[in-house]
Amino acid sequence: MRAVVIGGGITGTLTGLALQRAGWRVTLLEQAHLGAGSSSRTAAGIRQQFTSAATVRGMRYATAWYGDWAATLPAGQRAIVPQGYLFLAETAAGWAETQARVAAQRALGLHDVEALDADSLRRAFPWLAEDRFTGGSFCPSDGFLHPNVVYAEAANQLVEAGGVLRLRAPVVAAEHHADGRLRAVATPEASFEADVFVDASNAWSPRLGALLGATALPIDPLRRVLWFLARDADAMDAATLRRMPLVVTPSGTYLRPENDDSVLLGHAHDAMPEPAFTMEDQDLVPPELYHAGQADGLAITAWMHAADAIPALGAFAGLTATTAGYYATTPDHVPFLDRDPQIDNLIRLVGFSGHGAMFGPFSAAVAASLAASVGGPRPASLALPTGEVGLEEFRIGRAFDAKERLVI
Repeated sequence: MRAVVIGGGITGTLTGLALQRAGWRVTLLEQAHLGAGSSSRTAAGIRQQFTSAATVRGMRYATAWYGDWAATLPAGQRAIVPQGYLFLAETAAGWAETQARVAAQRALGLHDVEALDADSLRRAFPWLAEDRFTGGSFCPSDGFLHPNVVYAEAANQLVEAGGVLRLRAPVVAAEHHADGRLRAVATPEASFEADVFVDASNAWSPRLGALLGATALPIDPLRRVLWFLARDADAMDAATLRRMPLVVTPSGTYLRPENDDSVLLGHAHDAMPEPAFTMEDQDLVPPELYHAGQADGLAITAWMHAADAIPALGAFAGLTATTAGYYATTPDHVPFLDRDPQIDNLIRLVGFSGHGAMFGPFSAAVAASLAASVGGPRPASLALPTGEVGLEEFRIGRAFDAKERLVI
């Protein structure tokens, strides 16, 4: 049985590897180079602290998978840094919501997540502003990824297992069977027939779906930017920065250590969809979002919000760089992990709303189950070591009533 995976980011490479290991003969097609899209432009957080049961269980599986996968990587390569996620609350209502959320997560098997009151929070993280927060939630097995290691090593392992990797191979045409199923996709150089096809193009999915004749999905490509803030040795020592978790503030600012001398900084903000964006547009930064742009721009605002939470950051040396990319955002901030209703042998793994890197192993496991079901009923759930995960909330055509509430 043959499978073609379209997209060479984290989702595509991990899915290709999972299918190859499951006995499929996999060809992975990437329009440019590995990680050319959002995978190389992400804060790369990985957390299990979500608000839906399916996502909590799925992310418990993904986090454990990344930890186990580390043993298969070359010496010196590190895919996951388990330094935790810290969500902060600053009001009584926020603290009450934190406690309720943590109780629900613990009931789903996430036993190491904690609700920390104001005193416990300050004892655990003395660099936080005094008397600023009512509490927070912390999960030490959360953390962040090294995306380049993930997609590069997943692709290497795919090829070593017998899979085929084609770079600079954009899909430009499709051929269908009489019943509507895909027969083949074509690149400028060759045509690739398969039994199953996987759309792992994320922000590119609306245009790829149209080319394939697939169901139109409500995915908006939204520009997101990240900034880098240089450490000042007098404000914070390297060891303190190195051990810091990914911190999410109530204002929508989030940050994590990039290395011993730099903080990666982001901020949730409104953006207009850019459905016609190009590969080059990913790296374009509007003046109001540029790190060395306007004094009242979002970069400085995010830095000041971060300093409100962690006062030492206010004395850091300054913002040094900006990186940009696209979120493929759905109305409920939950991805589509499903067989396409119009093309039974096309699996859509798209619309991750900024969570594609962390979803990678879970998306791959779902894809393997969906691929095995082609020609029959879609599986209603997926049995994982972390529990049975219902797949209904990831379905194409679902109502968007139950939105993921913990989104940054």
